[in-house]
Amino acid sequence: MSNIKLSVVIPSYADPLIHKTIDSLLENSQLGDQLEIIVVLDGRWTEIPIKDDKRVRIVHLSKNRGMRGGINAGVAISRGEFIMRTDEHCKYSKGFDKILVESCQPNWIMTLKRYFLDPIRWEFMDIPPIECEKLVIQDCGNGVRKFSGRKWDSRAERLKNESIIEGEAMQGSMWCMSHSWWDNVIGELETNGYGPLIQDSVEMCMKTWKAGGKLMWNKTAHYGHKHRSFPRLHNNGTQENPANCDAGYKYALDLWEDYYKNELLPKWNQTL
Repeated sequence: MSNIKLSVVIPSYADPLIHKTIDSLLENSQLGDQLEIIVVLDGRWTEIPIKDDKRVRIVHLSKNRGMRGGINAGVAISRGEFIMRTDEHCKYSKGFDKILVESCQPNWIMTLKRYFLDPIRWEFMDIPPIECEKLVIQDCGNGVRKFSGRKWDSRAERLKNESIIEGEAMQGSMWCMSHSWWDNVIGELETNGYGPLIQDSVEMCMKTWKAGGKLMWNKTAHYGHKHRSFPRLHNNGTQENPANCDAGYKYALDLWEDYYKNELLPKWNQTL
């Protein structure tokens, strides 16, 4: 039987920051050999070889599958009691992994307090972090609407003395859950309808809420995610374009909007 507590899956396509992200995970881990990092190279090798460390495993997909397919491939071979996903341009606080596995309940998706990362200086920017998000339907104009997370400062302030609080939304760049919850509730990230790239956090959270689970924000650890003012590489390899994204946003709304409006919002308005 595996003694791995946490499997960290990193879907990657030609982002040079993958190496700094791996270093941050390894240097700040407190799980030792109970951690494994699974780097999923989505149809392309890195120019610089991935770090040679017994805790790091490499999966090379011969054909590009996109972010969702990359996550699915990594989770499929993961051995941890818990699984975590991170983007390839993130920096972590000390002991993030131990905190996650010791606090994440069997029916939770958990994310961490999120800072904004300057990827050039590899430092957090002087912008207040996000400690909780609210789920809204955003009108993007031109008839495009989508589920979106909004910073929820009022809730974070009201619950500032609590280390773990429930939220309504999260960024897909980092999450953790028990492997059994993925197997029994999430199954896998769907690519039909959603497309290869977007709304993965919406899909996972909706499935979790339908199954009676919760989305939780843990403020005792944190990470930094590359700020949007720096070039984005998510689209590399997927040939994603605005029209395809718009179709994915519409698909998610068609699938979940009634549930969100008729069941989730009334419940949240009473409890959150």
